[in-house]
Amino acid sequence: MAIVDVVMPKMGESIMEATVLKWHKQVGDTVKMDETLLDIATDKVDSEVPSTGAGVITELLYKENDVVPVGAVIARINAGGAVAAAPAPSPVVAAAPVAAAAVAVAATHQASSGARFYSPLVLNIAGTEGISMTELENIPGTGNEGRVTKKDILAYVANRAAAPVVVAAPQPAPTPAAAAPVVAAPKPAAAPMVVSGNVEIIEMDRMRKLIADHMVRSKATSPHVTSFTEADVTNIVKWRDRNKGQFEKKYGEKITYTPIFFEAIVNCIRKFPMINSSLDGYNIIMKKDINLGMATALPSGNLIVPVIKSAETKNLLGLTKDVNALANAARNNKLKADDTQGGTFTVTNVGTFGSLMGTPIINQPQVAILAVGAIKKRPMVLETEDGDVIAIRHMMYLSMSYDHRIIDGSIGASFLSAVAKELEAFDPNREV
Repeated sequence: MAIVDVVMPKMGESIMEATVLKWHKQVGDTVKMDETLLDIATDKVDSEVPSTGAGVITELLYKENDVVPVGAVIARINAGGAVAAAPAPSPVVAAAPVAAAAVAVAATHQASSGARFYSPLVLNIAGTEGISMTELENIPGTGNEGRVTKKDILAYVANRAAAPVVVAAPQPAPTPAAAAPVVAAPKPAAAPMVVSGNVEIIEMDRMRKLIADHMVRSKATSPHVTSFTEADVTNIVKWRDRNKGQFEKKYGEKITYTPIFFEAIVNCIRKFPMINSSLDGYNIIMKKDINLGMATALPSGNLIVPVIKSAETKNLLGLTKDVNALANAARNNKLKADDTQGGTFTVTNVGTFGSLMGTPIINQPQVAILAVGAIKKRPMVLETEDGDVIAIRHMMYLSMSYDHRIIDGSIGASFLSAVAKELEAFDPNREV
């Protein structure tokens, strides 16, 4: 009989593993080509995996909530259509030799570390970097159910290299100075919280847990500084109001303020390249590509950050198409794992929710994030050839949080002011 091996697909350049969320088919079920076989989750998004064969499922090699390396066989299908008489093998048995070895290693470590699971990739990195099991157990995890992801352990390795005293082997009488505030995120108190009165306790969903851990880790990693400024965006508002109908008719795309803001931000990042970087210990990694992340609300209310790749190569129309496509995909839960990877600078529009300004938290491993507030009409003093006058203008606050380890106030404030000036210099007579 013809057996088709279904493997865990590669969902992005930097994604090496995924968690099985739900099987839509069981052993003995018939499946069609491209029919959804299971749901999986990476550290960023949930995805559906279609069947790569048609026939009867004979084996499911992993259980729900198992972490599976990319390329591992996860199921087998009898393309001949005959139902397998033998019972399905244990879901924890991997088919391919490499996958089997990885699972065996993971099982060995898991047996020595209680209930916490470590993926083969994380274990390989730990072995290469000489990280002991005790040390591994103390690394805060941002993955499903608190597991340590590739990003977690690489961030830990980077901090470990920068401050080796932090990760020194435990000593009989450790002093408070040996604590590692940069590495270890605050943990909940051991004693459960005592609640009383008329309350409802709601457990966070998986995405909210990831966001919570990511935010705590960011504040523990980067010393945040936030600068503020304001911009007169009257020219932009009037240009968009006058041309949005023509723009949609000509290009088939609705234009919002976001791509206009992105165009200005890209122009300013070219002048301040340090804003588009990240840190690896004491090494500054300058990013040549400008990959703009746009914080977007999901139907659940959670936020996700899809990324416009190589934004510096795109004109206003190109940015508009990318913004609309990613926003629509987010609203319809259709984002792909690779859509959220590789960001170098993030923009969040707090004005969407009515806020005038905000103090955003840096999206690690980036070093800055810019927030745009609501656009409001305000009386402003304008300088003219005939003297100062008071006029009604469309004003918007801008705020930017940045990593003070690498971005000083002079650079951060100068970049933010440059963005404001770029927005104010928008040509109201610009051709569509």
